[in-house]
Amino acid sequence: MNNLLFDIFDWIKDDWNSNRVRFVAELFAWFISIGCSLTMALTIPNAPLLVLYPMWITGCIICAWAAHSRKSFGMFANYLLLTSIDTLGFVRLLT
Repeated sequence: MNNLLFDIFDWIKDDWNSNRVRFVAELFAWFISIGCSLTMALTIPNAPLLVLYPMWITGCIICAWAAHSRKSFGMFANYLLLTSIDTLGFVRLLT
């Protein structure tokens, strides 16, 4: 178990050293994701979608950029699709 923790710490350290801007952006997007999920779970059935949707879409855009910078096609395609779907949902909410 100790070895696993050291491996994870080394992985995080390597990620930080490889691209600090991406690391901070991904961490920010992760906080957005967790915050949106917690807010949704705690406020359902009256979740503040006018606030959550733009935040979630912003997090997806950040993750798409990070995946593109990592040359991870699968994650890039996933977050690009999520951004598209949620943007359409947000437009529907507004209209």
